[in-house]
Amino acid sequence: MKKSLIKSVLFGSTLLFFGSCASHSAFTGNLNSQNTQVILSEKNYEVKDRVEGKANATYVFGIGGLSKKSLLESAKNEMYQNANLKGGSKALINETFSTKTSFFLFFWKHQVNASADVIEFTK
Repeated sequence: MKKSLIKSVLFGSTLLFFGSCASHSAFTGNLNSQNTQVILSEKNYEVKDRVEGKANATYVFGIGGLSKKSLLESAKNEMYQNANLKGGSKALINETFSTKTSFFLFFWKHQVNASADVIEFTK
């Protein structure tokens, strides 16, 4: 009886120690972040590239990293830099933002991903 109880407690403690959790959420949409109206109903553009931006923050006992808003801004800024929108008639469409939070005991990791398609107008 005592051996099986010790084995059960040891097994449960091992599962608890090696177990971790994560959650994921995403928002997909054509956000008009440049405050301009872009009409894509005509064939006057080409899809040139797909760009991404990422930002991470790690917390130990709740201390460290940046706020979630700063992570989103950092991911968006990296995405815009990767898009190289200077020169030509280019825009970002189909912007997607996703977040992932992983945690294990007192360690938390937040990751924000931003991605979009780069289009260039031909007319």
